Order: sequence, then C-alpha cells, then structure tokens
Amino acid sequence: MRLWTPTTLLLLVLQPEGTLLASAPTRLKELVSIEGVRDNQLLGYGLVVGLNQTGDRRQTFFSVQSLANILQQMGVSVPANAIRVNNVAAVMVTATLPPFAQPGTKLDITVAAIGDASNLQGGLLLLTSLKGINGQVYAVAQGPVVTGGFVVGRAQANQSVNHPTTGRVPNGAIVERPAPSIAPGDHFRLQLRQADFTTSVRIAEAINSKFPQDAAKTAKAENSAVVTLSLPPAFRSRPIEFVAEIEKLTVEADRPAKIVVNERTGTVVMGKEVKISPTAIMHGNLTVEIETSFNVSQPQPFSQGTTQVVPQTSVAVKEEKTRNLVLKQGATVEELVRALASIGSTTRDVIAILQNLKASGAFEAELEII
Repeated sequence: MRLWTPTTLLLLVLQPEGTLLASAPTRLKELVSIEGVRDNQLLGYGLVVGLNQTGDRRQTFFSVQSLANILQQMGVSVPANAIRVNNVAAVMVTATLPPFAQPGTKLDITVAAIGDASNLQGGLLLLTSLKGINGQVYAVAQGPVVTGGFVVGRAQANQSVNHPTTGRVPNGAIVERPAPSIAPGDHFRLQLRQADFTTSVRIAEAINSKFPQDAAKTAKAENSAVVTLSLPPAFRSRPIEFVAEIEKLTVEADRPAKIVVNERTGTVVMGKEVKISPTAIMHGNLTVEIETSFNVSQPQPFSQGTTQVVPQTSVAVKEEKTRNLVLKQGATVEELVRALASIGSTTRDVIAILQNLKASGAFEAELEII
C-alpha cells in the first residue's frame, strides 16, 4: 500500500507573448446584457406513450390517473384501476423561452421520467402545456422523444449507454404567447455578466466617447454591475439601432488576479496579472510504502502439522532531499512555472506551495481550489 503517489501536473498560464501587452478588447455584446431582455424557464407535466414495456409500473399511480383523465377528455371512460401503464411514463418537460419569442416560434424541449420507468426510447410525448413562473401557458409541446442512449439485455445481464430516462424533442414546442421581455426605451440599464468597477467605468466611457455630441452624458456607471443609459436625441425614435451601435463597441475588461487549482484533474490555471514577491521555497517529499506478502509454511514429512499461510509485512520509507528555489523581485508567472517544473513538482506539490505562498503574502491573487 502506497500512502503518497505523485500525479501528473498540467499548468496553464494565460499570458500573451510579452508581459507588457494588454489583454485584447472585448465587444460589449459579450460583456453585458440589457435589463429585462432575458430567458425564461418553462415547465410542464406530461405523458410519454408507446414504450416497449419500459414505462411506469403499478407503484407510480399518478401515471394511471393522468392517462385516465386524458381518455375521459376524449370521451372514453375507463376506470383507473383497469389500466396497465407498462407502455406509459409520466415525465416532466422543461424548455427555455428566449427573449422576444413570438407565437409560432419552435423550441427544443427536454423530457425526464419522474416515475419508475426504465427507458423512454421510442416514446411519444403527448400534448403538454408549458407554463412560466407566473402560471401562464407560453408554449405547448408534443413529439417523439430522442434519448441518445439505450439499454440492452435483461435482469442482471444488461448494458446501459447514457441516460435513457431523459431525452429531447428537437423543435418539439410551439410558442403560443409572446415572451415577457421588456424592450429598451428612453432609459434602460446594462447588466455586466461579471461585476467589476473598472470594467463598468470603462463601458460608460466608451459609450460616451461614441456619442460626444450630446450635452448630457449618455452612459453612467451606477455600480460594479450596472450601467445606466439614456437615448441620445438622434436615436429617440430608434432605440433598437442604438443598442446595435453600442454592442459593436469594444472595451478592455478588467479581471482580478486569480489562481484556480483543480486537484482531481491536476490542473492549475493562473492569470498574467499574478506577480510574485521575492521569496524562497523549500519543499521535500516523503514516500511510505507498506507491502504485505503471504508465504506458505509446509510441515515436515510424516509429521502432525498442517500447512499454514504466514503473512510478512515490510515497510519502506523513502525521503527525498529538500528541493529549493528562489524568486527574485518582480518575478512573473512564467518564471514561477518554470521554477516549479525545474524541481519536478507534482500537483500536490504545487497546491501546497501555492497555499503557503498565499499564507506568506508572496502574492495578492485570489487562490481558489475546486
């Protein structure tokens, strides 16, 4: 048994050629969204029929009730206790309603079993109403379910690929009510996808520089996540064109220095903004191996003894020499990466070194371990 095992290290440094170069500007379309212009989640309950004996069993009683209610609406009166639901499965249906979606727009939907159905392959989703958080019906869904997986075999001898109890219906929903989106007016707000005061101010400055002819400021940074806009006089009757113009603007987004470590995959990601203070690092490895072997002890001929299995345990301890490195004033991330690679650091070594560097105040970046 080995108590410590080195793992493979993958270290990524997000840094362009030349440490003095600024990051590439980004369009406002990627940095912000307009307040009120957003997606809406839809949810519905329905039935999938036509399954090959893989539907709900008797334990899922609401499938029987739902099927009886549907038949009742069609003029067929059947007692719920007289229906077998092996070919029917109760499902929850979800969809995302995009902003400004109009009646007739088609949406992709996701179907997931909520009973004890084992497979939705080959099933057909019956007409299902999809409601928003306000209880209003915004779309109706129906169509064949595509699972993207399958189950073969029976009992204990079976093979499953992906998740056959969840599937999709491409273009399976039709919008019946316009999406509750708010169109831009004379005044609206931009929401930053990642809140940052510096980026917020840069966005306001870029928009005001684009429209310098207006006496009043067109854009104003309210906080780290919101920029307020007022339509210029030239665009008072054309708010959509104004939005299209500001989406084309580019801004250099500012991000805090951050180091992300994933111990499970052995990945360390550092930004170019991370600066290392003068420091010395000493690190050594201790490996302990415990191995147990079983030997067979045979008795002497014609004796009364019996054959015995005798375990033998050996313990080996290996301690490597301490490895050290020194980082001078103004050390960059690239120098840190090369220094760690030169001493053969593993993932656990890097995590331990970074945690100690953070504790010693050698760098001011945020350290996140996931």
